[in-house]
Amino acid sequence: MEIVLVEPEIPQNAGNIARTCAATGAGLHMIKPLGFSVEDKYLKRAGLDYWNQVNVNYYDSLEELFLKYNKSVFYYATTKALNTYADVRYPEDCFIVFGKETAGLPEELLSKNKDYCIRIPMKEHSRSLNLSNSAAIIIYEALRQNNFKSLMWKGRLTKYSW
Repeated sequence: MEIVLVEPEIPQNAGNIARTCAATGAGLHMIKPLGFSVEDKYLKRAGLDYWNQVNVNYYDSLEELFLKYNKSVFYYATTKALNTYADVRYPEDCFIVFGKETAGLPEELLSKNKDYCIRIPMKEHSRSLNLSNSAAIIIYEALRQNNFKSLMWKGRLTKYSW
């Protein structure tokens, strides 16, 4: 599983998503321009000490990512999709793409990929969820559909393992 952030603006969101990637084994792909420095203290603080456990890749454009992974399946998170994130079947090696916090993904990209656009259901008049929360919700659904195959338990859990 791979998470793509297109022009992320808020370092805390990117840091939280990096932490989710570390916990799930998902790769993180960030499309420039970034709204922060990768040296940003808030980015590092949100990611805590997980940064060394995340495979982070940077690209100058979304087209550069598409060229590199031209045989991969991409899903696009947006509030404008007909399909919910639970309506689709995620292959193990798919990419889940999120837009910048203030504008989302470009309309042209969404209109060209309508069948691959997904949304998280919300109450009417709710504008959107936090980016890092959205990424966590969708990546865990994708992992659940694949029986959490890439995740390992530290030990055998029992009913009373606490």
